[in-house]
Amino acid sequence: MSRLRGPKGCPWDREQTHQTLRYHAVEEAYELMDAIESRDDHELVEELGDLLLQVVFHCQLGRERGAFDFERVACGIAQKLVRRHPHVFGSVRVKDVDEVWANWERIKGEEKRGTRRARPSALDGIPRHLPALLRAETLVKKARKSGLLGSDARRRRKSVVVGEIFALCAEAQADGWSAEAALRAETDRRESRLRRIEQGRAK
Repeated sequence: MSRLRGPKGCPWDREQTHQTLRYHAVEEAYELMDAIESRDDHELVEELGDLLLQVVFHCQLGRERGAFDFERVACGIAQKLVRRHPHVFGSVRVKDVDEVWANWERIKGEEKRGTRRARPSALDGIPRHLPALLRAETLVKKARKSGLLGSDARRRRKSVVVGEIFALCAEAQADGWSAEAALRAETDRRESRLRRIEQGRAK
């Protein structure tokens, strides 16, 4: 990658920045998902390589700026795994996955407390660029885990719910508006409401 970015390297690679590459990582992640679902190891190896290339590319850009390099990124994730698995690398005992998750969230909060990356809300950390349905699902999951939403939703068969989601998308398209954009806006509205509830409980 250093050679590709060098004076005698590739014109396209030399033009790239963190900003111009940001959607490439998203695309590669989705292609990796396709490879996983295809259960094709050849495709899986190729797509993992493509995703790794994005990491290497950003690390090279960081190195050129004197900000960070691949070693720092690799050491950082290794140290994070050790910190957030005290039940593996330390003496902490856990009884189930829920306790592992709770410890993970607590440790993550401690790591970020007092920094500009602090996450005072249980709803923080949801990427805004997630597809609308996945973002809504993630918001609901976090809200339920933190007690901001109950789990008293009406139980229905998966096929019925999926059919209704598809029908609503078709209805939206027929009416000339985007279900993706509408759900994104609704998720924004619901998130704001949940944050107000959370803030009210904290007072």
